[in-house]
Amino acid sequence: MTDYRRVIELILEELVAAGAVAPARCACHGFTYECCPERVRGVLDAGATRLGLHAVAGGDLGVASAIDHTLLKADATAEEIDRLCREATEWRFATVCVNPTWVARAAGRVRGSGVGVCSVVGFPLGATTPDVKQYEARRAIFDGASEIDMVINVGALKSGDVRLVADDIRAVVAAGGERGIVSKVILETALLTDEEKVTACTLARAAGADFVKTSTGFGPGGATAADVALMRRVVGAGMGVKASGGVRDLRQMQALVAAGATRIGASAGVRIVKESRGETAPTGRASGY
Repeated sequence: MTDYRRVIELILEELVAAGAVAPARCACHGFTYECCPERVRGVLDAGATRLGLHAVAGGDLGVASAIDHTLLKADATAEEIDRLCREATEWRFATVCVNPTWVARAAGRVRGSGVGVCSVVGFPLGATTPDVKQYEARRAIFDGASEIDMVINVGALKSGDVRLVADDIRAVVAAGGERGIVSKVILETALLTDEEKVTACTLARAAGADFVKTSTGFGPGGATAADVALMRRVVGAGMGVKASGGVRDLRQMQALVAAGATRIGASAGVRIVKESRGETAPTGRASGY
């Protein structure tokens, strides 16, 4: 059983650390200082170690292997899911990220390619109960998902109900059991204060999740370097940080990786990889969310 007193102590410690001084800003980007590639290496070495910055700047395989190739829009068709899977196997993305209804189909399309299948849970609002999220995760895993991206109960967090948020996360983490299923916890950072982001990251860490993730792509804002840097500082080197929501080009990906991201969720994956190879990227706006 979770020691909630210890969780609260951890949250308080993180809040004190986060609020001790106002974050400095760099002249080059205007975000908190951790976003600057020239200054980030010594501060966020864990993130850079897990995904070398040289890979994002150059080799396309390094870029592709850090991307969850994503299609989560409500009107996605079977044909579009199949195309997503073909692109993922061709470019060797980390996973395809799809809604639960498409998991079995996607798993069949990418089988044997080395590409995983990521399913979202409690998506996009996070306002279902822990038992429902756990069942949804179990079903997705049964259908072939190797990674689960769950949305926290944002309302509970903003109400100060850390017990419910912790139980919510633990229910989904437990669904993967000992099967090696990767669990990612979506915070929907655009709806949270910095203090709430620290609390959510601390709860995810205490619950045994593998990643914290910025956004669903359906909220009022997406990934920012400032949020990624904050999340990386709270979770330390032992967890991944996934940046998602509005990541449309290589330059954005580079800034997020410099801030500490080890995985990127994007519907513009092909565009990003082509840019990393110096190829002309297709015009138009990706619409995977």
